[in-house]
Formats: sequence, structure tokens, C-alpha cells
Amino acid sequence: MHRLPVKLRQHWRPLALFVALLVVTTGVFGSSRVVPYVTGDDRYAPPVVTQDIAGTRDLFDASVAHEIRLTFSDEDYERILQEWYDEGEKAYLAAELVVDGVRIDSVGVRLKGNSTLMSLRDPNADPTEQRGPGAVPFRGGRPPEGAAPPPDAGGGGFRGPGGIALSAEEPEHLPWLISFDEFVEGRRYQGRSEIAVRPASASSTVALNEAVALSLVNESGQVGQQFAYARFVVNDRPATTRLVIEHPDEAWTERFGATGVLYKSRASSSFTDQGDDPTEYRDDFEQINRVGSQDLQPVINLIKWVASASDEEFTAELGEHVDIESLARYLATQNLLLNVDDMSGPGRNYYLWYDLDRRTFEVVTWDLNLAFSGNATAGPNDAIDPGGVRGPGGTGAPPQAGGVPPAGAAPGGRFPGEPRGGGPRTGAQPGGRGPMMMSHPLKERFLANARFKAAYEQAYEELYQQLYAGGAAIAALDRATAAALAVADPTHLAAIQQESDALRRLLEQRAAALAVDPLLSAAS
Repeated sequence: MHRLPVKLRQHWRPLALFVALLVVTTGVFGSSRVVPYVTGDDRYAPPVVTQDIAGTRDLFDASVAHEIRLTFSDEDYERILQEWYDEGEKAYLAAELVVDGVRIDSVGVRLKGNSTLMSLRDPNADPTEQRGPGAVPFRGGRPPEGAAPPPDAGGGGFRGPGGIALSAEEPEHLPWLISFDEFVEGRRYQGRSEIAVRPASASSTVALNEAVALSLVNESGQVGQQFAYARFVVNDRPATTRLVIEHPDEAWTERFGATGVLYKSRASSSFTDQGDDPTEYRDDFEQINRVGSQDLQPVINLIKWVASASDEEFTAELGEHVDIESLARYLATQNLLLNVDDMSGPGRNYYLWYDLDRRTFEVVTWDLNLAFSGNATAGPNDAIDPGGVRGPGGTGAPPQAGGVPPAGAAPGGRFPGEPRGGGPRTGAQPGGRGPMMMSHPLKERFLANARFKAAYEQAYEELYQQLYAGGAAIAALDRATAAALAVADPTHLAAIQQESDALRRLLEQRAAALAVDPLLSAAS
């Protein structure tokens, strides 16, 4: 006893009590799983902003030309590529950024996207071991059904669901997320911690389709993202014309005008009941704000309720869980925009906003690079499936009504192996979680319910008048085209104008088809 330190001899009783308690706790709960829950909001404190860079002009002022330059080392670039190839991890590298003439050191830059990055693969890997998004191997070393090899792939690469063929040798064409505070805590640029540089799509090499769709979401009064076109330069590579949008972050949540929590659906999300353990949902949703004071429990509760509620309970109680009008407007908007990758699409592209005062959810639009990729004649109650005429190799001109489906598609715009009649599609799911179902339980149950279908159709009529009947879609295209042409290389002007003309034809066809739709013509 005397060999022990003096302080330990003096305080042996509390120590002995602690050890005894530890032994009892281990014996009782040793085989049980401890599930962490955050129960209060009193610990929340907004992020501390240490520096907010004003810049020379508003980054999202579409009336002026913008330029963004990224400079980083080849070694760092190879490192993050290898992490993507090997582990499916999107690691950051440190880069120098120049935005409209303002230099910002040590910004964080990483790859952005999931299914978008499907075609970005290790050129040195064994072709029989080629992987899908990130580190997910294709079964038998073969790409998923519907992924057609691009004519210019060189190494036999495959396009992702959006028809995009990406190359590590062309970093100026890759999708990027730029973080101002990844390496400098508390730094912002015009109040934002992150911005996204969007990729091309099967519909447009300069994302005119996404720019128009973003404009229409914003004009509809729904929460969306601001955007602008910029001349984009990476290291000493040729300049490209890229769409830059604000990325949902802590400051972005102020758009809702309420106190709440933002959750991002992951591409691997199944929206199925996986029990009470929050860690089982880590592949389904990512919490964006109020981390540490709130948790995933509201989302888990919603998932479990949608899965277990009877039809009668769903009708009577949905409004206690979800803002019905907001969901109706969201679903109507996705149809009107011919978006093939909404909350039920392969990328599970949406956010959930949870209002802490009302205790209800809103579904929020996100990632519209596959907007205007469906058949222009699709009606309010039709499934939005990819189809129609595309440019050479699946890029360029947007799909046209009545045209041929994209490369690799079966008759009717179906990919090989898809069921007829707009049913759920199957294929290789991002994240390696088995067959991919083109469906969503909340969306399906909402539209199958007579009461909520009426709310959807009412929202559809109102949004049609606002977005198409009054010419808003064409006006948005004119603005987007002018902004893209203002920053484009002279050698690209003709191609951009050609894409704009093709998208104009699709928008005109869409407006004409909707004008004679029984639901909309009866309303007028």
C-alpha cells in the first residue's frame, strides 16, 4: 500500500468505487449496442466566421462575366485520384484559387458526385477489375446495364448514367467541390463556405439544361440554388465554360426562414427501415447543419412511419410528418422539368429540411444536371424516363420527343433489362447495395393516394402556368445562353448556340404537349 503514490492512497475509495461500477456496467451491458442520441438543441452555436472575403463582384450575378482559376500540384492531384480509384473516397487537396481576380490560398478542393463519377476509373487497373462509382466493383468486371462505351473513351471506359465520359487527363471537365474553410477554419467567400463546379451532361456540354432548371425552381418560389457561368481554368489546361452553383451549407439553410436541420440523401440511400441504430443509416443520409445538437432521429422516424403506416394512417397523418403542399410542388416540378434523377432516381438527388418548430419535413430539389432528359410529351401522370434523340455518343443535343433512345437503351427509352410500363428499374446501384430501384416509398405512396394526388395535380396546374404558359422557360434559356456565351472561348460559341437551339425546341415541344394535356386544358 505504501508503495502507491500519496494521492492515490488518499483517494483510493472513489477510485475503487469507479472500478466496481465499471465492472458492473461491463457485465450488464457488455453485449449490448450503445445507441447515441442527441436530445436537446441548447448546445447549438452557429459557426464562427473569422474571415468573409468580399470579392470584386457578386459571384452569382449572371449579368457579368466571371473567371475561376484553380492551381494545385500534380502530386496532390494523383493522390486524390488514387484514393477515389482504390477506396471510393473523395479526399481534399489544397489549391490556390483566383475568383474574379481575387486570390485565395489553401482552399480545399475535392471531386464531387457519385454516379457522375462512374466513368472516372484507374487507367492502370486490370479491366476485369474495373470499378463503378468509387471502389464498387462491377460484377464479373463488367459495367452496369445501360452504360455504353463512349466513342472517344480511348481506354474502353464507360459513361455513367448521365452519359458523361470523364478523364483524369482533363481536370477542367471534372465535377469539383470548392471549400473555403476546409484548411482555414471560419473562412467564407461572400458568406459561403462551399461552391460546386458542375459537370456537363448528356443534354449539354455547358449544362444549359441545369441552368434553365435552376432558374425555374427559383422562379417557382421553392428553395433552390443560385448559379452563374464562369470561365474555368485548372493549372495550365485549356479554359472551359462551367456552371458554378452555391452548395447547400450552414448559411444556405437561412433560405428556409425557419430553424431546422438539413439532411442530404446519399446516392446509396434506400429509405427503408433498418432498425433503431442511427449508424445503420449512415449510407442513407448526411446531416449538414446543427451537428452535435441534432441528429438523424427525425429522418429515422419518418422512414419507419412511411414503412409501417397503413393506407388509412398515411392519409390521416402524413401532414404531421411532411409539408403536403411542399411535397406536391416538388413532385410536380420534377415532372415539369423532365428530371430523370429526382428523389426516386439513381442518384437519389434531394435534401430533406426538418422544421424544428413545425416538426415536419420538406423535400428540396438538388442536382438538376439530368433535367430535360425525358420525353417532351410526358404528361403529369407519366413516369419521366430517359429517351429521345441525343447528339453523337449520347452528348450534345437534348432528347427530342419521338426520337431514338440514347446509346444502350432498349425500345421505348428503356435500358436493357428494364420492365415495360414505367415500372421500377434495376441495375448496379451506386454504393454497391444491390439492385437499384428507380422508386421512392414516400413518392409512390403520395401519388397513389387520391387525396394527395389531387394536391399534386393542383400544384402541377399552377406551376405549368407559371413556368411554361407564360414563357418563363424560354426566357430562362435566353438568359442562360447569354451568360454562357459571355465567358466562352470563341471557338465554342457555335456549339453552345447549337445546344441552346436544341433545348429551345425541346422546351417548345414540352409547352405544346402540356397545353393540350387533358388535366391542363380542362383547367384553362
